[in-house]
Amino acid sequence: MNERMLELARQVWPDPNISHANHMKFAELIVRECLLSLEPDLYSKEIDYEFEQRFYRRCREKIVKHFGVEE
Repeated sequence: MNERMLELARQVWPDPNISHANHMKFAELIVRECLLSLEPDLYSKEIDYEFEQRFYRRCREKIVKHFGVEE
């Protein structure tokens, strides 16, 4: 993870006594939730699944690159 995630977590918990690990875990959970929210709904009849899947992959790549998420 990168400094941007730590910066975002510090905005929530500016207390210097909260550990770096807690900041990073919080940020990691937020990024993972964002990725989950973008996944296509496999049961929806109104979507073009192939398009949705390509869109998800592009978004996922950008988010992972921006935040430096390790897989």
